[in-house]
Amino acid sequence: MKLTVVIVSYKVRYFVEQCIVSVQRAVKGLDAEIYVVDNHSDDGTIEYLTQRFGSSIILIESSHNLGFARANNIAIRQSAGEYVLLLNPDTFVAEDSIKTVLQFMDEHPQAGGAGVMMHNANGTVALESRRGIPTPYVSLLKMLGHPARYYMSHLPWDQPGRIDVMSGAFCMLRREALSKVGLLDEDFFMYGEDIDLSYRILKGGYENWYVPAHIVHYKGESTHKSSFRYVHVFYQAMLIFFRKHYGHLSLLVTLPIRLAIYTRAFIALLQMQFGRMRKSLGFVAPQAEDFEYIFVGSQQMLDECQKLARQKGLMATFRHKDDQLPEGSEAQCIVYDTNAFTFAQIIELAARNGKAETGTYSCDTKTLITSREVIR
Repeated sequence: MKLTVVIVSYKVRYFVEQCIVSVQRAVKGLDAEIYVVDNHSDDGTIEYLTQRFGSSIILIESSHNLGFARANNIAIRQSAGEYVLLLNPDTFVAEDSIKTVLQFMDEHPQAGGAGVMMHNANGTVALESRRGIPTPYVSLLKMLGHPARYYMSHLPWDQPGRIDVMSGAFCMLRREALSKVGLLDEDFFMYGEDIDLSYRILKGGYENWYVPAHIVHYKGESTHKSSFRYVHVFYQAMLIFFRKHYGHLSLLVTLPIRLAIYTRAFIALLQMQFGRMRKSLGFVAPQAEDFEYIFVGSQQMLDECQKLARQKGLMATFRHKDDQLPEGSEAQCIVYDTNAFTFAQIIELAARNGKAETGTYSCDTKTLITSREVIR
Protein backbone atom coordinates (compact mmCIF):
# COMPACT_ATOMS: atom_id res chain seq x y z
CA MET A 1 0.00 0.00 0.00
CA LYS A 2 1.51 3.32 -1.08
CA LEU A 3 -0.64 5.79 0.85
CA THR A 4 -3.02 6.02 3.78
CA VAL A 5 -5.14 9.17 4.09
CA VAL A 6 -6.59 9.86 7.56
CA ILE A 7 -9.35 12.43 8.08
CA VAL A 8 -10.71 13.11 11.58
CA SER A 9 -14.25 14.48 11.50
CA TYR A 10 -16.42 16.21 14.07
CA LYS A 11 -19.84 17.58 13.09
CA VAL A 12 -18.79 18.68 9.59
CA ARG A 13 -20.35 16.03 7.36
CA TYR A 14 -20.70 18.20 4.24
CA PHE A 15 -17.16 19.54 4.53
CA VAL A 16 -15.71 16.07 5.03
CA GLU A 17 -17.75 14.80 2.10
CA GLN A 18 -16.20 17.43 -0.17
CA CYS A 19 -12.76 16.65 1.24
CA ILE A 20 -13.19 12.95 0.45
CA VAL A 21 -14.33 13.71 -3.10
CA SER A 22 -11.23 15.85 -3.69
CA VAL A 23 -8.99 13.12 -2.23
CA GLN A 24 -10.58 10.43 -4.37
CA ARG A 25 -9.81 12.50 -7.46
CA ALA A 26 -6.27 13.13 -6.22
CA VAL A 27 -5.39 9.47 -5.48
CA LYS A 28 -6.82 8.08 -8.70
CA GLY A 29 -4.35 5.51 -10.02
CA LEU A 30 -2.57 5.19 -6.66
CA ASP A 31 -2.62 2.24 -4.29
CA ALA A 32 -4.31 4.19 -1.51
CA GLU A 33 -6.80 3.85 1.32
CA ILE A 34 -8.94 6.55 2.97
CA TYR A 35 -9.79 6.41 6.69
CA VAL A 36 -12.37 8.69 8.28
CA VAL A 37 -12.46 8.72 12.08
CA ASP A 38 -15.63 10.34 13.39
CA ASN A 39 -15.25 11.83 16.87
CA HIS A 40 -18.80 11.07 18.03
CA SER A 41 -20.63 13.59 15.84
CA ASP A 42 -24.36 13.81 16.54
CA ASP A 43 -25.29 15.15 13.09
CA GLY A 44 -25.65 11.85 11.23
CA THR A 45 -22.13 11.93 9.78
CA ILE A 46 -21.61 8.16 9.89
CA GLU A 47 -24.93 7.36 8.20
CA TYR A 48 -24.44 10.09 5.61
CA LEU A 49 -20.90 9.07 4.66
CA THR A 50 -21.83 5.37 4.60
CA GLN A 51 -24.63 6.07 2.16
CA ARG A 52 -22.49 8.43 0.09
CA PHE A 53 -19.23 6.46 -0.18
CA GLY A 54 -19.96 2.91 0.93
CA SER A 55 -16.94 0.64 1.09
CA SER A 56 -14.68 3.05 -0.84
CA ILE A 57 -13.64 4.54 2.51
CA ILE A 58 -12.93 3.00 5.92
CA LEU A 59 -15.13 4.56 8.62
CA ILE A 60 -14.25 4.40 12.30
CA GLU A 61 -17.04 5.52 14.64
CA SER A 62 -15.91 6.64 18.09
CA SER A 63 -18.28 6.47 21.04
CA HIS A 64 -16.91 9.78 22.37
CA ASN A 65 -14.73 12.68 21.27
CA LEU A 66 -11.17 11.35 21.34
CA GLY A 67 -9.44 14.54 20.28
CA PHE A 68 -7.34 15.00 17.15
CA ALA A 69 -4.18 13.12 18.14
CA ARG A 70 -5.80 10.00 19.55
CA ALA A 71 -8.29 9.71 16.68
CA ASN A 72 -5.52 9.92 14.09
CA ASN A 73 -3.42 7.37 15.96
CA ILE A 74 -6.26 4.82 15.93
CA ALA A 75 -6.40 4.95 12.14
CA ILE A 76 -2.62 5.04 11.69
CA ARG A 77 -2.20 1.86 13.75
CA GLN A 78 -4.75 0.01 11.57
CA SER A 79 -3.47 1.33 8.25
CA ALA A 80 -0.91 -0.07 5.82
CA GLY A 81 0.40 2.84 3.74
CA GLU A 82 4.09 3.47 3.18
CA TYR A 83 3.12 7.11 3.66
CA VAL A 84 0.41 8.54 5.91
CA LEU A 85 -1.37 11.78 5.04
CA LEU A 86 -3.14 13.57 7.89
CA LEU A 87 -5.80 15.84 6.39
CA ASN A 88 -8.32 18.18 7.99
CA PRO A 89 -11.98 17.67 7.03
CA ASP A 90 -12.42 21.37 6.19
CA THR A 91 -9.98 21.21 3.28
CA PHE A 92 -10.00 20.25 -0.36
CA VAL A 93 -6.92 19.32 -2.35
CA ALA A 94 -5.91 20.02 -5.95
CA GLU A 95 -5.95 16.91 -8.12
CA ASP A 96 -2.16 16.87 -8.49
CA SER A 97 -1.21 17.86 -4.92
CA ILE A 98 -0.95 14.44 -3.31
CA LYS A 99 0.98 12.88 -6.19
CA THR A 100 3.34 15.87 -6.26
CA VAL A 101 4.14 15.46 -2.57
CA LEU A 102 4.49 11.67 -2.86
CA GLN A 103 6.95 12.05 -5.73
CA PHE A 104 8.94 14.55 -3.67
CA MET A 105 9.03 12.19 -0.69
CA ASP A 106 10.18 9.29 -2.88
CA GLU A 107 13.00 11.44 -4.26
CA HIS A 108 14.08 12.68 -0.82
CA PRO A 109 14.51 9.67 1.48
CA GLN A 110 15.59 11.90 4.39
CA ALA A 111 12.23 13.70 4.31
CA GLY A 112 10.25 12.49 7.30
CA GLY A 113 7.32 14.73 6.48
CA ALA A 114 6.04 17.40 4.13
CA GLY A 115 3.47 20.17 4.10
CA VAL A 116 2.00 22.20 1.25
CA MET A 117 0.83 25.67 0.26
CA MET A 118 -2.45 26.16 2.07
CA HIS A 119 -4.85 28.77 0.75
CA ASN A 120 -7.37 30.59 2.91
CA ALA A 121 -11.02 30.70 1.90
CA ASN A 122 -10.37 33.94 -0.02
CA GLY A 123 -7.50 32.41 -2.02
CA THR A 124 -4.67 34.09 -0.12
CA VAL A 125 -1.76 31.97 1.10
CA ALA A 126 -1.92 30.88 4.73
CA LEU A 127 1.25 31.77 6.61
CA GLU A 128 0.87 28.59 8.71
CA SER A 129 1.94 26.60 5.66
CA ARG A 130 5.53 26.99 6.93
CA ARG A 131 6.56 27.44 10.52
CA GLY A 132 9.64 27.41 12.67
CA ILE A 133 10.03 25.60 15.98
CA PRO A 134 8.53 27.80 18.72
CA THR A 135 11.69 28.02 20.80
CA PRO A 136 11.43 30.34 23.82
CA TYR A 137 13.01 33.17 21.78
CA VAL A 138 10.86 32.64 18.66
CA SER A 139 7.72 32.26 20.79
CA LEU A 140 8.45 35.46 22.65
CA LEU A 141 9.00 37.32 19.37
CA LYS A 142 5.68 36.04 18.00
CA MET A 143 3.76 36.95 21.15
CA LEU A 144 5.32 40.43 21.01
CA GLY A 145 3.98 40.87 17.47
CA HIS A 146 7.05 39.88 15.41
CA PRO A 147 6.05 36.61 13.68
CA ALA A 148 8.39 36.66 10.64
CA ARG A 149 10.85 34.14 12.06
CA TYR A 150 8.07 31.83 13.25
CA TYR A 151 6.47 31.80 9.77
CA MET A 152 9.86 31.39 8.02
CA SER A 153 9.12 34.39 5.82
CA HIS A 154 12.58 34.28 4.21
CA LEU A 155 11.65 31.19 2.14
CA PRO A 156 10.25 31.52 -1.42
CA TRP A 157 6.71 30.27 -1.95
CA ASP A 158 7.26 28.74 -5.39
CA GLN A 159 10.09 26.35 -4.45
CA PRO A 160 10.43 23.41 -2.06
CA GLY A 161 12.20 24.35 1.15
CA ARG A 162 13.20 22.78 4.44
CA ILE A 163 10.97 23.87 7.30
CA ASP A 164 10.62 23.00 10.96
CA VAL A 165 6.89 22.54 11.47
CA MET A 166 4.22 21.07 9.19
CA SER A 167 0.56 21.90 9.63
CA GLY A 168 -1.76 19.12 10.76
CA ALA A 169 -4.24 20.34 8.15
CA PHE A 170 -2.08 18.58 5.50
CA CYS A 171 0.80 16.56 6.85
CA MET A 172 2.41 13.84 4.70
CA LEU A 173 4.43 11.48 6.89
CA ARG A 174 6.85 8.66 6.10
CA ARG A 175 5.78 5.60 8.10
CA GLU A 176 9.42 4.72 8.67
CA ALA A 177 9.84 8.03 10.48
CA LEU A 178 6.67 7.46 12.55
CA SER A 179 7.95 4.04 13.55
CA LYS A 180 11.14 5.66 14.82
CA VAL A 181 9.83 8.77 16.60
CA GLY A 182 6.34 7.61 17.59
CA LEU A 183 2.81 8.69 16.70
CA LEU A 184 0.99 11.86 17.72
CA ASP A 185 1.27 12.70 21.42
CA GLU A 186 -2.17 12.08 22.92
CA ASP A 187 -1.55 14.57 25.74
CA PHE A 188 -2.56 17.14 23.12
CA PHE A 189 -6.34 17.08 22.67
CA MET A 190 -6.38 19.58 19.82
CA TYR A 191 -3.69 22.03 18.58
CA GLY A 192 0.03 21.66 19.16
CA GLU A 193 0.31 17.98 18.26
CA ASP A 194 1.57 18.84 14.77
CA ILE A 195 4.30 21.07 16.22
CA ASP A 196 5.33 18.37 18.67
CA LEU A 197 5.45 15.62 16.01
CA SER A 198 7.36 17.84 13.58
CA TYR A 199 9.94 18.60 16.27
CA ARG A 200 10.34 14.91 17.13
CA ILE A 201 10.81 14.05 13.44
CA LEU A 202 13.67 16.56 13.29
CA LYS A 203 15.16 15.17 16.49
CA GLY A 204 14.92 11.68 14.93
CA GLY A 205 17.33 12.71 12.18
CA TYR A 206 14.77 13.34 9.42
CA GLU A 207 13.89 16.52 7.52
CA ASN A 208 10.60 18.38 7.21
CA TRP A 209 9.81 20.04 3.90
CA TYR A 210 7.45 22.56 2.35
CA VAL A 211 6.31 21.54 -1.16
CA PRO A 212 4.47 24.11 -3.36
CA ALA A 213 1.40 21.93 -3.98
CA HIS A 214 -2.02 23.45 -3.30
CA ILE A 215 -5.00 22.95 -1.00
CA VAL A 216 -7.74 25.17 0.42
CA HIS A 217 -8.19 25.17 4.20
CA TYR A 218 -11.32 26.76 5.62
CA LYS A 219 -9.43 27.06 8.94
CA GLY A 220 -11.22 25.44 11.80
CA GLU A 221 -14.75 25.16 10.49
CA SER A 222 -15.33 22.56 13.22
CA THR A 223 -13.92 24.85 15.93
CA HIS A 224 -15.60 27.93 17.37
CA LYS A 225 -12.64 30.22 17.92
CA SER A 226 -14.70 32.72 19.88
CA SER A 227 -15.44 30.15 22.59
CA PHE A 228 -13.85 29.76 26.01
CA ARG A 229 -13.10 26.12 25.11
CA TYR A 230 -10.98 27.20 22.12
CA VAL A 231 -8.92 29.61 24.24
CA HIS A 232 -8.44 27.00 26.95
CA VAL A 233 -7.45 24.16 24.60
CA PHE A 234 -5.18 26.31 22.42
CA TYR A 235 -3.13 27.88 25.20
CA GLN A 236 -3.09 24.63 27.17
CA ALA A 237 -1.46 23.01 24.12
CA MET A 238 1.19 25.73 24.11
CA LEU A 239 1.96 24.99 27.76
CA ILE A 240 2.14 21.22 27.15
CA PHE A 241 4.63 21.71 24.31
CA PHE A 242 6.73 24.14 26.33
CA ARG A 243 6.85 21.89 29.41
CA LYS A 244 7.69 18.84 27.30
CA HIS A 245 10.55 20.32 25.28
CA TYR A 246 11.84 23.29 27.31
CA GLY A 247 10.86 22.52 30.90
CA HIS A 248 14.48 21.71 31.74
CA LEU A 249 15.65 25.27 31.09
CA SER A 250 16.39 27.82 33.79
CA LEU A 251 13.52 29.65 35.47
CA LEU A 252 15.01 32.87 34.10
CA VAL A 253 14.08 31.52 30.63
CA THR A 254 10.93 29.56 31.34
CA LEU A 255 9.14 31.93 33.68
CA PRO A 256 8.79 34.82 31.19
CA ILE A 257 7.44 32.40 28.53
CA ARG A 258 4.93 30.87 30.91
CA LEU A 259 3.80 34.32 32.02
CA ALA A 260 3.49 35.40 28.38
CA ILE A 261 1.30 32.37 27.54
CA TYR A 262 -0.96 32.96 30.55
CA THR A 263 -1.14 36.68 29.74
CA ARG A 264 -2.08 36.04 26.10
CA ALA A 265 -4.78 33.59 27.16
CA PHE A 266 -6.15 36.09 29.69
CA ILE A 267 -6.17 38.91 27.12
CA ALA A 268 -7.94 36.65 24.60
CA LEU A 269 -10.66 35.88 27.15
CA LEU A 270 -11.04 39.57 28.04
CA GLN A 271 -11.34 40.53 24.38
CA MET A 272 -13.94 37.82 23.85
CA GLN A 273 -16.02 38.93 26.83
CA PHE A 274 -15.66 42.61 25.91
CA GLY A 275 -16.85 41.89 22.38
CA ARG A 276 -19.88 40.00 23.64
CA MET A 277 -20.73 42.79 26.10
CA ARG A 278 -20.53 45.48 23.39
CA LYS A 279 -22.75 43.39 21.13
CA SER A 280 -25.33 42.78 23.87
CA LEU A 281 -25.42 46.53 24.66
CA GLY A 282 -25.96 47.39 21.01
CA PHE A 283 -22.59 49.08 20.41
CA VAL A 284 -21.73 46.75 17.52
CA ALA A 285 -23.62 47.11 14.28
CA PRO A 286 -25.14 43.83 13.08
CA GLN A 287 -23.51 42.23 10.08
CA ALA A 288 -25.07 43.13 6.79
CA GLU A 289 -27.43 40.45 5.54
CA ASP A 290 -26.88 41.43 1.90
CA PHE A 291 -24.14 38.87 1.33
CA GLU A 292 -23.77 38.70 -2.46
CA TYR A 293 -22.83 35.57 -4.39
CA ILE A 294 -21.63 34.99 -7.93
CA PHE A 295 -22.34 31.46 -9.13
CA VAL A 296 -20.05 30.21 -11.91
CA GLY A 297 -20.55 26.86 -13.61
CA SER A 298 -22.45 24.70 -16.03
CA GLN A 299 -25.99 25.47 -17.11
CA GLN A 300 -27.27 22.70 -14.84
CA MET A 301 -25.49 24.24 -11.86
CA LEU A 302 -26.78 27.73 -12.70
CA ASP A 303 -30.37 26.49 -13.02
CA GLU A 304 -30.14 24.67 -9.67
CA CYS A 305 -28.51 27.64 -7.93
CA GLN A 306 -31.06 30.11 -9.29
CA LYS A 307 -33.74 27.98 -7.66
CA LEU A 308 -31.69 27.72 -4.45
CA ALA A 309 -31.12 31.50 -4.38
CA ARG A 310 -34.87 32.14 -4.71
CA GLN A 311 -35.71 29.65 -1.97
CA LYS A 312 -33.10 31.01 0.46
CA GLY A 313 -33.38 34.69 -0.47
CA LEU A 314 -29.76 34.98 -1.58
CA MET A 315 -28.46 38.01 -3.45
CA ALA A 316 -26.80 36.44 -6.47
CA THR A 317 -25.70 36.80 -10.07
CA PHE A 318 -24.97 33.90 -12.40
CA ARG A 319 -22.19 33.34 -14.92
CA HIS A 320 -21.62 30.45 -17.28
CA LYS A 321 -18.24 28.79 -16.79
CA ASP A 322 -17.11 30.05 -20.21
CA ASP A 323 -17.96 33.69 -19.42
CA GLN A 324 -15.48 36.16 -17.99
CA LEU A 325 -16.15 37.28 -14.43
CA PRO A 326 -17.24 40.92 -14.14
CA GLU A 327 -14.48 43.40 -13.32
CA GLY A 328 -14.70 45.18 -9.99
CA SER A 329 -17.46 42.97 -8.64
CA GLU A 330 -18.43 43.61 -5.03
CA ALA A 331 -19.59 40.02 -4.49
CA GLN A 332 -18.39 38.63 -1.20
CA CYS A 333 -18.37 35.05 -2.43
CA ILE A 334 -17.71 33.36 -5.78
CA VAL A 335 -19.19 29.86 -5.93
CA TYR A 336 -17.65 27.37 -8.36
CA ASP A 337 -19.23 24.26 -9.85
CA THR A 338 -17.16 21.26 -8.69
CA ASN A 339 -18.44 19.23 -11.63
CA ALA A 340 -17.43 21.85 -14.21
CA PHE A 341 -14.10 22.84 -12.65
CA THR A 342 -11.31 20.76 -11.17
CA PHE A 343 -10.36 21.55 -7.59
CA ALA A 344 -7.00 22.74 -8.93
CA GLN A 345 -8.79 25.22 -11.21
CA ILE A 346 -10.94 26.44 -8.31
CA ILE A 347 -7.85 27.08 -6.17
CA GLU A 348 -6.14 28.92 -9.06
CA LEU A 349 -9.21 31.07 -9.74
CA ALA A 350 -9.61 31.82 -6.02
CA ALA A 351 -6.00 32.97 -5.77
CA ARG A 352 -6.45 35.15 -8.85
CA ASN A 353 -9.71 36.76 -7.72
CA GLY A 354 -8.27 37.92 -4.43
CA LYS A 355 -10.72 39.34 -1.92
CA ALA A 356 -13.83 37.27 -2.60
CA GLU A 357 -14.39 34.17 -0.53
CA THR A 358 -14.39 30.87 -2.38
CA GLY A 359 -17.48 28.69 -2.34
CA THR A 360 -18.33 25.42 -4.04
CA TYR A 361 -21.50 23.81 -5.32
CA SER A 362 -21.95 20.16 -6.22
CA CYS A 363 -24.69 19.11 -8.62
CA ASP A 364 -24.30 15.57 -7.24
CA THR A 365 -25.23 16.50 -3.68
CA LYS A 366 -27.05 19.83 -4.26
CA THR A 367 -24.87 21.41 -1.58
CA LEU A 368 -23.43 24.93 -1.40
CA ILE A 369 -20.37 25.21 0.86
CA THR A 370 -18.61 28.37 2.05
CA SER A 371 -16.58 28.99 5.19
CA ARG A 372 -19.57 30.78 6.76
CA GLU A 373 -22.38 28.36 5.95
CA VAL A 374 -23.64 25.22 4.24
CA ILE A 375 -26.85 25.59 2.21
CA ARG A 376 -28.88 22.72 0.76
